Amino acid sequence: MLTSSEVSLENSVPVEPRPCLRLFAERLSFEDENGRWGERLSAVISLRFQYGRHRVRVAHLDDDLEPSPSVTRHLAAEARAQQLLERFGAVEIECVDGCVAAHDSEADYLVNIDDNVHAVCSFSAHAVRELTELGFSVEIDEAYPYRVVEAGADWYAKVAEVEEETDWFSLELGVEVNGRRVDLLPALVELVDESPDGSSLASLARHAARYRALPVGDGYFVAIPWQRLRRVLSVLSDLYTEARRDDLRFHAARAGALGELDEAMKEQGFVLSWDGGQDLVERGAALCSAPCWTPPPAALRAELRPYQHEGLSWMAHLRDHDAAGVLADDMGLGKTLQTIALFASEKEARRMDLPSLIVMPTSLTGNWRRELKKFAPHLRVVELHGKKRHAAYADLPRAEIAITSYPVLVRDRQAFLEQPFHYLVLDEAQAIKNPRSQAARAIRELSARHRLCLTGTPVENNLEELWSLFDFLMPGLLGSANQFRSSFRLPIERDGNDERLAALQQRVAPYILRRLKESVAKELPPKTELVRSVELSGEQRDLYESIRVAAHGEVRQAIRKKGFAASSITILDALTKLRQVCCDPRLVKVDAAREVTGSAKRELFFELLERQLAEGRKVLVFSQFARMLAILSEGLAERGVAHVTLTGASQDRQSLVDRFQGGEVDVFLISLKAGGTGLNLTRADTVIHYDPWWNAAAQMQATDRAYRIGQTAPVFVHNLVVAGSVEERMLGLQRKKRHLAESLLSGGPSVALSQGDLDDLFAPLSDDDG
Repeated sequence: MLTSSEVSLENSVPVEPRPCLRLFAERLSFEDENGRWGERLSAVISLRFQYGRHRVRVAHLDDDLEPSPSVTRHLAAEARAQQLLERFGAVEIECVDGCVAAHDSEADYLVNIDDNVHAVCSFSAHAVRELTELGFSVEIDEAYPYRVVEAGADWYAKVAEVEEETDWFSLELGVEVNGRRVDLLPALVELVDESPDGSSLASLARHAARYRALPVGDGYFVAIPWQRLRRVLSVLSDLYTEARRDDLRFHAARAGALGELDEAMKEQGFVLSWDGGQDLVERGAALCSAPCWTPPPAALRAELRPYQHEGLSWMAHLRDHDAAGVLADDMGLGKTLQTIALFASEKEARRMDLPSLIVMPTSLTGNWRRELKKFAPHLRVVELHGKKRHAAYADLPRAEIAITSYPVLVRDRQAFLEQPFHYLVLDEAQAIKNPRSQAARAIRELSARHRLCLTGTPVENNLEELWSLFDFLMPGLLGSANQFRSSFRLPIERDGNDERLAALQQRVAPYILRRLKESVAKELPPKTELVRSVELSGEQRDLYESIRVAAHGEVRQAIRKKGFAASSITILDALTKLRQVCCDPRLVKVDAAREVTGSAKRELFFELLERQLAEGRKVLVFSQFARMLAILSEGLAERGVAHVTLTGASQDRQSLVDRFQGGEVDVFLISLKAGGTGLNLTRADTVIHYDPWWNAAAQMQATDRAYRIGQTAPVFVHNLVVAGSVEERMLGLQRKKRHLAESLLSGGPSVALSQGDLDDLFAPLSDDDG
């Protein structure tokens, strides 16, 4: 009830009241869920109404207002003012269960029922201004612990090199308050951590207060609208993946993010002044810009196609900005020639005062030797492979180009460590896709000014392979292995998170050049992919089902005991047996298989091959199993078909290639592992994949031994598949893995694999017993 001591009115002239707010902090008593009482300092509001020269307190629920002869309360106007106040989130204390103010308290409202600092500061930043414009009088107590200072448009960014840490930099990002710089970066990065995997900023914003409160001093905060923060936080989430609060550093490889940060700040209306780091910002912007035209080297004995000339300019662009990259052109587009053109340009510019090293699979050393001699015979080349290679190391310092293989690099590691290089180039760079392999570890130790990877398949099976390439090229660009796994690989592969896929695409885009044959080699003839199915029957079908049931049981038991990840060997062995049954029971090393002599797929193969040869076609046949190639070779010999076979045991690869390319034989049997890369077999116009492999990239590389620059005839690709078997289901996995790689390199949604794929692979041939 209002008392006469609160209000003394001299007349009864009714006036429109003016609402008067005071923000202050007061200790209130709260009851927890267990019935215990305690106190906490809360942000509260007192509400008074000004009638002329007099103020009266807001009427509460239990107030019994007696008529006064000296004043008429404008209760409807007071109610409207209360409704406005409550619309901004204030809650009347008397309406809050388990909350009690002191008897003599002047507090009428809680600013926020949970005392959330961001909601409280949002009220100070937003509601106070709005209420003032609506006619409220607002007073903020000097001791109020949630005072909001204006964060104007002017921000600063300070970049400095980290002492004794080459290529590492520190960053401050903040505002000036009362003439003092306040670094807000730790608070902003901490906010990023509230978003799981840095991927849910939009969701976090939807459930947060209107403003985010960032502390800038004792009791003072800068309140920034969420919508102005989201773009900035998105950049910071990529720049500081899993950063420690006491070590907010970034690697020079992430210089491009500074340009993104500058752009994000401008988009949100902040003016960012740079204190140092301008060169890094400019470098990041330059890397994202189009490369300058690089003239073709005069001494190169080849005419570069337009896209190959673009590739040369792109590699020179990376060199000019001290960056490394992946030339990821589709197989057969001339990555070797483009790289040789780069070396010829480097010599022409007199930059090759150190040798450049090219590392490749053993099978490609001869091809590189021939291509260098053909296109750039003026380059001094030393070959470091073979049993007689040791004497050649004496010539290494005076060479311009050195070629070696991954196995030799591992064996002769110390000799390579003693020599710095101008360029370090990895051909078929997926060879280091396992970062824990001996080759990957040895290569990371070498010293080189510039690094380059050549591969048509930067991602074959999973995104860790991409991380391994960039950990060699530009350590720090994708963070540590654990950081990459939690921030990119798991969200993309497991969860299908397209937001994280887009972030990864943006990060690596300046450092990957990818062109497809369909877009740049218009003169290539069409390629037709065909799937030829065959059904198992009789003893072969029974053998498949018996092995499938037993193998699936072994796999389930292994997974129960060791978990999915630790059971990979058991899983692979089981799937291999099923694939072997599909190919030919003679491949399977189990007693039951000895009794089965027929093979439905083998019969299909010879029927298909007979038709192809009758039409005058030249055929490549690929298989994962060298023993299968031996069985097919026996069948070809019985039929009087001349052929050659290439496996890992073959000694003179080039002579086999020459016999096929020269027309001496029309069938070339090739092991997918030994001959899937590095061969130019454009005489072939037919490719038969006898058995599918879940690595779609490996099969594509094999197909492109025939479908590459220089091919003039339409190419037909036949995939032999046992219907309803593990082979048919593997084609589905192929599509998923291919989609993952294509999504990363060209944009688009991601795809995830699950443990459910395993049960699908081990499903029966049909719903009945056949």
